[in-house]
Amino acid sequence: MTYLEAAILGLVQGLAEFLPISSSGHLALLQQWFGIDENKVLLFAVLLHVGTLVSVFIVYWKDIWELIVELCLTIKDLCTGKGLRLEERPVRKLGVMIIVATIPTAIIGILFSDLFDKLYTSVLPIGIGLVITGFLLVMAERTGTSNRGIEKMNFRNALFIGTVQGIAICPGISRSGSTLFGSLICNLDRKFAVKFVFLISIPSILGSAIMETPDAIAAGMEMSQLGPIIVGMAVAAVSGLIAIKTMIKIVSDKKLSYFSYYVWALGAAVIIYSFFA
Repeated sequence: MTYLEAAILGLVQGLAEFLPISSSGHLALLQQWFGIDENKVLLFAVLLHVGTLVSVFIVYWKDIWELIVELCLTIKDLCTGKGLRLEERPVRKLGVMIIVATIPTAIIGILFSDLFDKLYTSVLPIGIGLVITGFLLVMAERTGTSNRGIEKMNFRNALFIGTVQGIAICPGISRSGSTLFGSLICNLDRKFAVKFVFLISIPSILGSAIMETPDAIAAGMEMSQLGPIIVGMAVAAVSGLIAIKTMIKIVSDKKLSYFSYYVWALGAAVIIYSFFA
């Protein structure tokens, strides 16, 4: 893998992880295009996820710090018999909702990991997933007129969003697009929905990286690839930061449909290509 290829993969990972266009689908297509053996770049793929996590921490560091502090206070309240007091503590409720949303995602990822891996062996499922993402974005665009924030969010909402996030492990289905769809279908406020989508990406991306780490370590890495890996991570972090900032504005301005046209066009092209490849 060259520096240029690593930079392109990092750019696509950072942008597509947070823009609703499916990072997994794009990376799989690029790896086939560059002729890169997936088994030889497993560690690189894991580190690209780490790079995108950096961008989330940069944008939402205040919220993340508040969640960490609130976790300590929650433990204290539980130990002193005061209970969770979720309705009194919005930040605490947000943390609990993130945990609840992560549960179905983790269950789906663990139970169906083999099935998801098989779907990546062909470009056809990627094309179908991209088309599905386009429809999810259209439906999301037509909803989300409510002003429900964390105060009015309930456990059913979190479970539904987490389930949709789990399904998004399928190739071509955007994690950010599907979770945003789930959040807006639950009538959450658009600004809060975007923040919730990116905050629940932290355990999702981190969990995915942890699960892939043993295989990545077993596959090993050539020292000559260290430079390209560092470049790819840096580009993923910077492009991820740009993507998050862009996504916040796009959702507020109700312009998700622009991405629908893109994923529909790419999905159709991939499907057609799959029949002639």
